[in-house]
Amino acid sequence: MSRSAEEIISRIVADLKPLQGVRVIAAMSGGVDSSVMAVLLKEAGLDVIGVFLNVWEYSREDVNRHGSCCSLEDSYDARRVADAIGIPFYAMDMQEEFRRDVIDPFINDYETGRTPNPCERCNRFVKFGALLKVADQLEARYVATGHYVQRTDAEDGIHIYKGNDAKKDQSYFLATTNRAQSERILFPVGGLEKDDTRKLARFFKLPTAEKHESQDICFIPAGDRIAFLKREGASAGFRPGNIVDLDGNYLGRHEGIAHYTLGQRKGLGLPNGPWHVVGLDGTIAEVVVAHPEDALISAVDIEEISWIRQPEAGETLTAKVRYQMRPAACSLRVEGECVHLIFDERQKPTAPGQVAAFYVGDELLGGGIVSKVCD
Repeated sequence: MSRSAEEIISRIVADLKPLQGVRVIAAMSGGVDSSVMAVLLKEAGLDVIGVFLNVWEYSREDVNRHGSCCSLEDSYDARRVADAIGIPFYAMDMQEEFRRDVIDPFINDYETGRTPNPCERCNRFVKFGALLKVADQLEARYVATGHYVQRTDAEDGIHIYKGNDAKKDQSYFLATTNRAQSERILFPVGGLEKDDTRKLARFFKLPTAEKHESQDICFIPAGDRIAFLKREGASAGFRPGNIVDLDGNYLGRHEGIAHYTLGQRKGLGLPNGPWHVVGLDGTIAEVVVAHPEDALISAVDIEEISWIRQPEAGETLTAKVRYQMRPAACSLRVEGECVHLIFDERQKPTAPGQVAAFYVGDELLGGGIVSKVCD
């Protein structure tokens, strides 16, 4: 049943009322989700400061930035929203942090045969790392974002859940956010459907109400990953080499492992397919492929683990190791700082560098980074 804008606002404002007067940083990207997030905080009586993160020098991109996020145009849109709703606004230069924690690891991963998730690293190190330090400097208790993730506060602490809109749920990208960070993050739009977010933006007459969503990686606004890597000098990822099957049989040549990701099945140009990429060896520039039935995986090793809360005895644990994957039943075996994740049933392949997110039902428990894929 469709709800009116007034009904939606009343419910969210009531939930935020206990924080009335509390200072919060609104992480504004210039998009509709973060714009609605900011105005809801203001409506609830919080002391809101809008912050836009300048993470990339877009003048380096000889492309049409239409569809990107975090560009100068987005900064302008975020400022217009802040002015419209009457909150102070700052644009902060985070290019050094973004280069160190997102761009350089992204390039290195593609040179060595991993498939990175730059959105996860941006959340972990920039939005919820560096930005929380800014919050401390501005004496703000919380940082709020426009992510489609839900938070509840209970006697035993916070709990983080999938967004109410299954198609927009972004909990996967927050799986490596630790408990201390999570305790200081608010998600005012997490319980909304995307259509309702648009409805609120129109109700408040926000300048971003009809703005389209960005789909590409923010620092690759044209979507051309290969051109970006070449421009950034990722030469090790473009050494020609062989494509072989699981038995080492020669199937063809390639122009560099950076052209491939584990699990890839399109654009391989090999006979007797279909084939899936199941291995990338940066040391010898080799691409390994297998037929779909041989490409399924049974387990992955995970590093850089963060927990929002630990699983309890008797809980049914599920995990997803790709964004579009449905969480699958699994078990965990801890060996030192590494966690071995074993699926009850074999799954489509993932890649080292991707996120592994742990769930109990709709609750996000934590996650880490895939370091090894096991067949």
